[in-house]
Amino acid sequence: MNSKVDSEGRKDVIFEQLRQFISEIIGKDVADELNITYNSILTKDLDMGSIEIVSFAEKVNKHYGKKIDFISWLYKMDLKKIVNLSIGSIVDLIYDKIDKSL
Repeated sequence: MNSKVDSEGRKDVIFEQLRQFISEIIGKDVADELNITYNSILTKDLDMGSIEIVSFAEKVNKHYGKKIDFISWLYKMDLKKIVNLSIGSIVDLIYDKIDKSL
């Protein structure tokens, strides 16, 4: 199998999981109305505030465990980066951490 196709498939699985977390946090009805993509910015496009981002981070940590340590990764970011954080960058982080642990 082509490794690029395989990596894109794994990234799609991660993306769908993150989209599910977002739906649980902001509500399925709201999430269904939004066009959630890899480029969606948590704060700008999805209108997630700090409480929602913390809930999202907790779900990511619970699901992916210490391999990812998403909360620590977020904690190290400056506010400007957090405000502009896209789903795609989170997918890449998770994929890279999981890929290196295989």
